[in-house]
Amino acid sequence: MSLAVLASRALSGAHAHVVRVETHLGPGLPGFNVVGLPDAGVRESRERVRAAIINSGFEFPAGRITVNLSPADLPKESGRFDLPIALGLLLASGQLPEPPSAGDAGGKPPAMPASESILARLVLAGELSLTGALTPVTAPLLIALGVAGDQPDATLVLPAGSAEQAAWVPGLQVLSARSLADVAAHITGAHALPDAVPAPWPEPPPVPCLSDVRGQPAARRALEVAAAGGHSLLMVGPPGAGKSMLAQRLPGLLPPLSRTQALEAAAVAALAGHAQAPAGQPPFRAPHHSLSVPALVGGGTHPRPGEISLAHHGVLFLDELPEFNRRTLESLREPLETGRVLISRAMRTARFPARFQLVAAMNPCPCGWRGHPARACACTPDQVARYAGRVSGPLLDRIDLHLRLPPVAPEDLDGPPGEASPAVRERVLACRGRQLERQDKPNAALAGAELDRHCALDESGRELLRQAMRRLRGSARVLHRTLRVARTIADLEGAERLGARHVAQAVQYRAE
Repeated sequence: MSLAVLASRALSGAHAHVVRVETHLGPGLPGFNVVGLPDAGVRESRERVRAAIINSGFEFPAGRITVNLSPADLPKESGRFDLPIALGLLLASGQLPEPPSAGDAGGKPPAMPASESILARLVLAGELSLTGALTPVTAPLLIALGVAGDQPDATLVLPAGSAEQAAWVPGLQVLSARSLADVAAHITGAHALPDAVPAPWPEPPPVPCLSDVRGQPAARRALEVAAAGGHSLLMVGPPGAGKSMLAQRLPGLLPPLSRTQALEAAAVAALAGHAQAPAGQPPFRAPHHSLSVPALVGGGTHPRPGEISLAHHGVLFLDELPEFNRRTLESLREPLETGRVLISRAMRTARFPARFQLVAAMNPCPCGWRGHPARACACTPDQVARYAGRVSGPLLDRIDLHLRLPPVAPEDLDGPPGEASPAVRERVLACRGRQLERQDKPNAALAGAELDRHCALDESGRELLRQAMRRLRGSARVLHRTLRVARTIADLEGAERLGARHVAQAVQYRAE
C-alpha cells in the first residue's frame, strides 16, 4: 500500500481528541512533510522518525512522504505522534508484511486482512528516540480516559512507563511497548505486545485530625456543614484563631474520591507537570497570595491548568484573601458557578475542569486585631474599609458560609481535644448519601427547579427567610445559597423537609 491510516490522540485542555495519522508515500523528489497544524515538536519528528526507522533494522523509504494529522484545524504538539508516523511509513512502503490470515488453514479467506483488523483497533502514542526506543509521553492518564470514553473497544499502545499509568483506567486494554520494532512485530503477528500491568493503587496520605483544633465549636460546626454539602466557606478572625488549621482539616472530613474522580484529578495534575499517582483523598491546594491570574485559572502559550483545576474534586484554600490581587480574585467568579475554566487563544480554546470547594480566610482588618477583647486595633476606619473592599461583593455572594471566629481563650488551649475527624466524617458520609440518593449531587450544586423541588419551605420558614434577606439586603444568589445551606443542615439532622430552624441556622452563616 502507498497510504496508511492510523489513530492517535491530541491534547487540547483536559480533552484527548481523536487524530487520524494519514501517511502517503508517492513518486517524486524525496521529501518529508507533516501537515495538519503541527508545532515545532511535531515537525521535528521527521528527523527522529528517520533515525529510528534505520536503527530499528528497516529502510527509510525513498520518495515524497506526506503525513496529514487530521483534523487540520486542531493544533498538534509534542512527540507523541512519532510512533504512528513511523509505523505509517513502514506500512505505506510495504515493509510490514501482513500476517497469515485466520482463514488460510480452512481454505476460506477472511472478510478483511488480519493486519487491517488489528490496525483499526489500535490507538498509538509514543515519542521515539534516535535508537528506535520509545520514551514516555505526557499525560497518559488523560489519553487513556479519552479513549475509554469514546472508543472503549480500542487497544491503546503506549511506551513502557506510560502504559502502567494508563492501565489504571478500568475496562481499557493497554499494551506496553519498548521500541518501534516491538510494535511492528505486534502488527505483523510475529510477537504480541504484553498487557500493561497497572501499578498498585496508592494508599491515601495521612491528613491532620480535627481533634487538634481546640475550642472554636462554631467553626467546627461550620466546617462539618461545608463538608456535608460541598459548600464554600469564608472565615474571618484574628491571627491565631485557627483559620488555617481548620482549612487543612477539611479534606479529612470529605468523602473519598471515586476511582474515576481520582483518575481525573491525577490526569489534570499530570498536565500541569505534577507527576502524582491517583489517590482517594481529595486534593488540597493552598497557593501563595502573590500568584497571577494564569497561575490560578490556567493559561500560557500552550494552555496548562492552574490551581483551581489542580484542586478539582478537592479543596482550594486562599489564606489572607484580601492580599490577593483584585483581578486574580475576580477570575474565580465564573469557575465557582460553572465548575470549569475556558481559556481562549487565537489558535485554540482549552477547557479544564474546576469543580472545587473554596475555603478562604482573612483578618478583620489590616493589623488583625479589630474586635479583639485584649488587643487594641491600630487601623483607621478608612483603612478597614479599604482592606475589606479588596474582596468584591459579587465574589462574597458566591461564598456560601461566612463565619467570624473569635480569639481562642487560654483555657480552651489547655482543655481536652475536640471530636476527631473520623466521627465527624461518618456524619458527613451519611449526609452525602442522603443527597446522592435524593438528587444525585451535593446540595451545593442544586440550581433552578431543583431548588424549588428539594428546598421547599413551609410558611414560617419562608417568612423568616424573606425577613432575613431584607435585613441582609441579599441578592437572589445569596437567597439560593442560603437555601442550599439550610438543606444541608436539615440533611445532617435527617429531616425530610426544611423548617424555620434550618433557615435560621443558615442565615447566621450569612451575617456580616
